[in-house]
Amino acid sequence: MKFLDQCKIYIRSGDGGAGSVSFRREKFIEYGGPDGGDGGRGGDVWIEAVEGLNTLIDYRYQQHFKAKTGAHGMGRQMHGAAGEDVVLKVPVGTQVLEEDNETLVADLDHAGARVLLARGGNGGWGNVHFKGPVNQAPRFAMPGQEGQERWLWLRLKLIADAGLVGLPNAGKSTFLAAVSAAKPKVADYPFTTLTPNLGVVDLAADARFVLADIPGLIEGASEGAGLGTRFLGHVERCKVLIHLVDGTQEDVAGAYRTIRGELEAYGGGLAEKPELLALNKADALDPDTLEQRREALQDAAGGPVAVVSGVSGQNVRALLLKALALIRGEAVSALAPADAEPWRP
Repeated sequence: MKFLDQCKIYIRSGDGGAGSVSFRREKFIEYGGPDGGDGGRGGDVWIEAVEGLNTLIDYRYQQHFKAKTGAHGMGRQMHGAAGEDVVLKVPVGTQVLEEDNETLVADLDHAGARVLLARGGNGGWGNVHFKGPVNQAPRFAMPGQEGQERWLWLRLKLIADAGLVGLPNAGKSTFLAAVSAAKPKVADYPFTTLTPNLGVVDLAADARFVLADIPGLIEGASEGAGLGTRFLGHVERCKVLIHLVDGTQEDVAGAYRTIRGELEAYGGGLAEKPELLALNKADALDPDTLEQRREALQDAAGGPVAVVSGVSGQNVRALLLKALALIRGEAVSALAPADAEPWRP
């Protein structure tokens, strides 16, 4: 299924039905008079977050949504039926923004969240409402009220507990595939991952969390370079970031500073989120080089650095346990440089 996390839609609620102009004319009925019924109310436009969806692809092929008009009133004071509502079903984590793509209308951050986007017009009154001592036979009725129309942006921010960040080819997709049942595309060229991927990390029966793999960033991403910062919105809801640095590159400190700079430039509180820093691809380095680059990365970050390998499983479980502790708001001890044994989910 193609991934789509942003789209523009047009919505319009239904017009109200018109009131009726009618007079009672029945044999053996002593008193006649106006008996026009009211028009029905126009349909509303709602948006609802549902489980089982993770993309806005349904709104790629249909962008216009119009609710039904209310039925017109009829004689014998019969009121028209209300127009049928339109309900837009979207993934959990979808935000609704005004046409300027900045003003937030609604944030559907849990399943079942439901918001009214456009209210249908009221039905018009029939002529029965206007009869009186002076005007005993009104020959007019009210038209239905017009519905509301607007253009809106839908923006999806995936709901994940932890997010993987790093430069292209840092091994994020390999790491996600190793710790979950997700099957992201893995290759040896930059920008293999073009869309975010989600996986469920299962450490124990009561120790599970959702991990998001975010497409790689490069220097200048905040200004539109590479894939830009479009996908960083998906980690705004994460409670912890797992920052992977490719251990096979020479300047690991520079790679770390590049990502930190882009997180700060993006804003949204990403730079302030708890971060677990890990030197990845440890299986591809000899012990001396590995220790040298770990120390360089630790000096640049000013904090502990885990040495991990998504391929061999080295130190992976320890890193995931510390991520789970941060998600739960528990204290986290210093990261050990390596595990005694590799781990597989």
